[in-house]
Amino acid sequence: MVRGTASKPSAMPKRRQLRSFDLKQIEGFSGLIGVDEAGRGALAGPVVAGAVLVTREFLEGRWAVVQGARVNDSKQVPAAERAALWEEFENLAACGQIHAHFGSASVDEIEGLNILGATKLAMRRALEGIYPPDAFERKTEPDLFSPLEERAAFRPSVSCRILVDGLALRHFPYPHTGIVHGDARSLCTAMASIVAKVARDRLMVELDALFPGYGFAQHKGYGTDEHRAALLKLGRCPHHRDLFLRKLFAERVDPAQMDFLGQGG
Repeated sequence: MVRGTASKPSAMPKRRQLRSFDLKQIEGFSGLIGVDEAGRGALAGPVVAGAVLVTREFLEGRWAVVQGARVNDSKQVPAAERAALWEEFENLAACGQIHAHFGSASVDEIEGLNILGATKLAMRRALEGIYPPDAFERKTEPDLFSPLEERAAFRPSVSCRILVDGLALRHFPYPHTGIVHGDARSLCTAMASIVAKVARDRLMVELDALFPGYGFAQHKGYGTDEHRAALLKLGRCPHHRDLFLRKLFAERVDPAQMDFLGQGG
């Protein structure tokens, strides 16, 4: 199971290229891990990252060949289809065809680390659900002058390549490759984007039940007109990101309203 600590016909040919992209990226590796996040630009709620590990066997298998064209950047996939794909990912994981995990960083962690630091933390937690960081430490490979038995006994640690959507991350514990627009180019990264999006959407629906009136179940914490109106009416709740709110409203409300927005609910 996936664990956690309608498109236009013209788009289909491009989607089929996602699997081909991954088949090229996996050359020389035993596995490929796609990583993406959801909620980075929201005004409320956690940032959530997904990680999905695939193998060449999976990429050449029936599901990827037949069903892979349904996968795309999560923002381009309707909610009902994302939910259906999530269930299929769970079945694939249960059969050992893929490994999938998600991790999150809280609003407090976003405030303390800034959004980039919190995003990296969520991604690290997602990857830790598949492999601990030290599994990717590069061990020194024996050279030609090493004893024969040492060369024969050498085994590389983990032969996986990690693709992170966007630019490469500085000071990140996992060796990785940044792929700009990776969620629209790589199948496993697009799968990770769906894992992150569905996981976060479900968390926001839970928050909607705890903090009614903001519309979290509808806009998922993003800065829609309805969300801004609710903030001006109700003030913030503990799951709003203070810095994001102050930037958004700095030029739109008077100081008294700014104080009101800064109050915890």
